[in-house]
Amino acid sequence: MLDALKTHWPEYLMEAAGLGLFMISAALFGTLLEHPDSRIHAAIADPLLRRILMGLAMGMTAIGLIYSPWGKQSGAHLNPAVTLTFLRLGKIEPADAFFYVLAQFVGGLVGLLLAATVLGSLLAHMNVHYVATVPGPAGSAPAFLVEVLISFILMTAVLVFSNQARLAHATGLIAGCLVASYVILAGPISGFSMNPARTFASAFPAHLWTTLWIYFTAPPLGMLLAAEGYMRLKGTRAVYCAKLDHHTTRRCIFRCRFGELASDRLEGLKIAEASHA
Repeated sequence: MLDALKTHWPEYLMEAAGLGLFMISAALFGTLLEHPDSRIHAAIADPLLRRILMGLAMGMTAIGLIYSPWGKQSGAHLNPAVTLTFLRLGKIEPADAFFYVLAQFVGGLVGLLLAATVLGSLLAHMNVHYVATVPGPAGSAPAFLVEVLISFILMTAVLVFSNQARLAHATGLIAGCLVASYVILAGPISGFSMNPARTFASAFPAHLWTTLWIYFTAPPLGMLLAAEGYMRLKGTRAVYCAKLDHHTTRRCIFRCRFGELASDRLEGLKIAEASHA
């Protein structure tokens, strides 16, 4: 544990900062779009249109973080459910997984509290409520099922894209697009979390604990189910790394075999060129 902390602390800080920035973005755009005194809220009366704008904002935030220099080094998990899934897939050391999850919880909370310090009562207003994720009018059961489903789809997409050389670079784009669509489609049902640390960050200042179990259990369950399905179809050897974007020269602290994937792709191109010659 100490060796991991001494050598990999930059990645842990990057994970903390990444989710912290995501929470600041969520708080800022949530306040701009939903606070009744906001000019943007007054100009856009349609809740669906505001939700679409929120989805675009959060999707672009996710894409920016994944393809940022920090995201390229840490792998841009930004989510304990993602980290635990890659632990199950054997791509991350247990000590690194522990510190990643800890960093994500701390970073998300610090980011939200920083936003609360700046926005004050605006973020605390009942229409914004610290951008907390809570079940919609349908209740807890549909919220749980939706969180499992969207988490399953996201992790399936990440595994399919990140483990094919010709698609790997688009993994972050797919993840960001899914985040945007989930804000729009899943938001009214589950509040859209897909991330235990993200939900905890909002629940802490909002004092919303009664439905926390949904967001602590459903996202890991959905992603672990996706991992099990992928392993049964492809095998564990078909998972090459735990980074969402590996097109970088920055170091990789995972049990990485991405070089094999790139080499196989290059060899395949050479064979194809030779067959056409």
